[in-house]
Amino acid sequence: MQINDNKTLPAKLPVIVEDELFLYPFMITPLFLSDEENLRALDIALADETPVLIVPAKPQNDGARDFESVYDAGVIGTIMRRVPLPDGRVKILFQGMEKGRILHVINENPLEAMVDALHVVRPSQVKTDALIVVLREKVRELAQVSHFFPPDLLKTIEESAEAVRVCDLVSSALRLKKQIAYSFFIEENLEQRLLKLIDYVIEEIEANKLQKEIKNKVHSKIDKTNKEYFLKEQLKQIQAELGADSNRDEEIEEYRKKLESKKKFMGEDAYKEIKKQIDKLSRMHPDSADANTLQSYLDWVVEVPFENLAKKKSSIAEVSKHLNADHYSLEKPKERIEEYFALRELLELRGVSEKVNNGAILCFAGPPGVGKTSLANSIAKALKRELVRIALGGLEDVNELRGHRRTYIGAMPGRIVQGLIEAKQMNPVVVLDEIDKVGRSYRGDPTAVLLEILDPEQNNKFRDYYLNFNIDLSKVIFIATANDVSQIPAPLRDRMEFIQLSSYTPQEKFEIAKKYLVPQELKKHGLKPSDVSINKEALELIISDYTRESGVRNLRRRIADILRKVAKNILTKNSEGKVTITAKNLKEFLEKKVYEIEQADKKDQIGQVNGLAWTSVGGDVLRIEAIRIQGKGVMQITGQLGDVMKESAQIAFSVVKVLIDNKKLKVPMAIVPKFEDDKRKLEASDVYRRYDLHVHVPEGATPKDGPSAGITMVTAIASILTDIKVRHDVAMTGEITLSGKVLPIGGLKEKLIAAHKAGIKTALIPRKNYERDLNDIPDEVKKDINIIAVDTIEDVLKNALVK
Repeated sequence: MQINDNKTLPAKLPVIVEDELFLYPFMITPLFLSDEENLRALDIALADETPVLIVPAKPQNDGARDFESVYDAGVIGTIMRRVPLPDGRVKILFQGMEKGRILHVINENPLEAMVDALHVVRPSQVKTDALIVVLREKVRELAQVSHFFPPDLLKTIEESAEAVRVCDLVSSALRLKKQIAYSFFIEENLEQRLLKLIDYVIEEIEANKLQKEIKNKVHSKIDKTNKEYFLKEQLKQIQAELGADSNRDEEIEEYRKKLESKKKFMGEDAYKEIKKQIDKLSRMHPDSADANTLQSYLDWVVEVPFENLAKKKSSIAEVSKHLNADHYSLEKPKERIEEYFALRELLELRGVSEKVNNGAILCFAGPPGVGKTSLANSIAKALKRELVRIALGGLEDVNELRGHRRTYIGAMPGRIVQGLIEAKQMNPVVVLDEIDKVGRSYRGDPTAVLLEILDPEQNNKFRDYYLNFNIDLSKVIFIATANDVSQIPAPLRDRMEFIQLSSYTPQEKFEIAKKYLVPQELKKHGLKPSDVSINKEALELIISDYTRESGVRNLRRRIADILRKVAKNILTKNSEGKVTITAKNLKEFLEKKVYEIEQADKKDQIGQVNGLAWTSVGGDVLRIEAIRIQGKGVMQITGQLGDVMKESAQIAFSVVKVLIDNKKLKVPMAIVPKFEDDKRKLEASDVYRRYDLHVHVPEGATPKDGPSAGITMVTAIASILTDIKVRHDVAMTGEITLSGKVLPIGGLKEKLIAAHKAGIKTALIPRKNYERDLNDIPDEVKKDINIIAVDTIEDVLKNALVK
C-alpha cells in the first residue's frame, strides 16, 4: 500500500503500539501483532487505505493500550504486506516514511489520533557538515572498541549525505534505552540533536574503553581458570578411563562441608590446619602415596566431635541413685564420689566455672573385680555421658597416647583422641584403666603424657602429634583405676586423689551374688527364675570353696558355668520343672574346688607362725616356717622373697638375739648342743651361735615382698630357738624395728578378712592400725576375731607363744 499523493498532514490516522522496537523512518520492519486494539487499527488502515502511526510503548507499560501508556511520537508509514499466522497473530511488513507526532486524540478503541509530521529546524549547511564529520569520526572510533556498527552500516553512515538520516542510523545502532531514544527522536533542532548524539557517542567510547581495559585485566585470570578447568576435566576423563576414583571431588567437597559445620566450635589453629590439608589434597594426584596418607588424616580429623558436648548438669541425686542401684556395700567409696559430684553441682548452681573443680582426678584403687570400672560406668550413666575405657596395662610407647607423627607409616591419633571420636563427645567419662601398670622403654615414658593429660592447667591445650593442633580436654572427666598404688610414679600419684576399694567379705559377696550376679547371668543365658535357682548353702559354698579372689569376677564365672549346664540340660534332656542347685548337687555343675585360704592348723607347733599378707587379689594367710640345724649361727632364707622381706628376716634374727641376751626370752639349755672338746659352761646365747636357722615362706614360686612380716618372722625365730610352741589360732602382721617397736602396715582390711576365712581367732596388729583403721573392718570379722593391738615385740610374743 502506498500513501496517496493527495494525502496531506495533519491527518486522522490509526495508531499501532509497538512494545519492543523503537522504529525509525528509513526502516522496513516485520512486526507481529496480537493485541485486539492493534488489529482493529490495522483493519481501519487497510480498509481506508491510509497510512498508520506506529508509536513505542513507555518502559513502565504493563500491556495497557491507551494514550497515557505510549509516547506521543512515532513513525508514519504504510503496510506493505499482511499475513495471518496459525497461532492467531498477524505478521505485517511495515515501511517507515517520516516522523509523526500526535496532536490530539480522536478515538481510544481502537487508537486513532490527529497526526502531524515532525518539522526539522536545520542549521547552516557549513555547521551541519562540520557536525556530521565529527559524528562520523566518533562513530568510527566507537566501532573500533565496540560491536555496535557492522561494516555495512558503517559504510552507509559514511556515504549518506542526509544529516537527519545519519542521526537516525546512528541512534538505531546504539541500542538506546527508550527514554533516551525518544529524547533524540523528537528533537526538532538538528544542531542540538547532532551535539547530543556526539556527546553520547563520546560517553560510549569512554565506557567501552574502560570495559575493554577491565576485560584485558581479568582476561589472563579467566584464561588461567578456564585452562585449569579444562585440564581438570581432561584429567577426570583420563582417570575414569584408567579406573580411578571419580568421586574424589565430591569427597573433598564433603570434607569442606564438614569443616565449615564445625568451624565455630573449634580453635583457629585447628581450622587452619585442616583447611590447609584439604587444599593440599585437592592439588595432589589421587594415586600418590601422600594423597592416601592425607586422606586418612582428613577421615580422622573431620570426625573429631568439636560440636558435641553432653549438656546434662551434675546431679548428686542421680549419681547417688545409680551408684546404689549398681553396687552393694562400698559405702565409703560411694560417699566420696557423691561428695566429688556434690561439689561440681554446687559450683554449677552458683555460676562458678567448672574448671575450679578440675583439680581432683579420682583414682579407684583396689584388687581386681571389686567394681572399680563399674563405678566409673555408673558415673557416666548418671551424667548421661559416654564411657571411654583406655587400657594402660603394659603401655610403653608414648605415641600410643599422644599420637604418631604423620611421617610414619600407619600413623594414627593417640588413644585419647580416638576415645573422643568413639564417644562422639568432647566431654565423656574417660577411664584410664590399670594406670599402675604403665611401662617405660626406649620409645618414651607414657607417664609424662599422662601428667599433661591429667593436669587441669595444661590439658585445655593438649597437642596430639597426629592431628598437629590443640585439643581441649578440660571438660573430660578422667577416672583412673589401679591395683597397687605404690607402683604409680610419684609425680603422677600427686595428680590424683585415691579412693580405696577393699576386698569383699563372704557375706558381701553373697549379697552381691544374690542381688546382682545371679539375675544378670540368668538374663544373659536366656533363663528365667522359674527355670533354675541356687540356694543359700550352694551360693556360700561357691564363694568359700570355688573362688579365689577379692572381688566377684570369678564368682560370676562360676555362676555362668552352672547356668550353661542348666541351659544344655533343658535343650538336650528336655527336662521340665525347676532346677535347684544345692550344696549336695553342686559338684555336678562345678568340677573342682579351689580353696582360697587354707584353714588354720588344729594344734600348736614350734617354729610355725600364721602371718597376714596383702596381695593384688586380696589378703592371704602365709605360714612362715623356721627350723634349726646344728651349725655356726648362719641364717638361710627361702621362698622367693624380695629385698625388703630379706631385711626383715635379718632384723628379726637380731631382735631375737637381743631378747635372748637380755633374758627376756628363756632358752631351755637342754636344746643347746654341747661339743665334746668344749669344757666351758653353756650360755643362753649359745643357742643362736651353735644352730643354723632356715626360715621359709611357703609357695616359693610366688614372689613376695614387704615389711609387714617382721613380727611374724621374730615369732617364728623366737619359737624355734626357745622350743616354745606358737598358738595355732593366732595370726599377726606388723613391721619391726631393731629396738623391738611394732610399726603400722597397710591393707589391714584384706588381711583380717583372710584371717576370718581361715578360722583365725586372734589377730595381732600394730597399735596405730588399731586406732586408725578398725572402723573399716567389717562387723562380722570383728565379731569373730579377737583383735589385739601391740606396741612392742614383747606384746607380740606374750600373745603368740604358748605359756
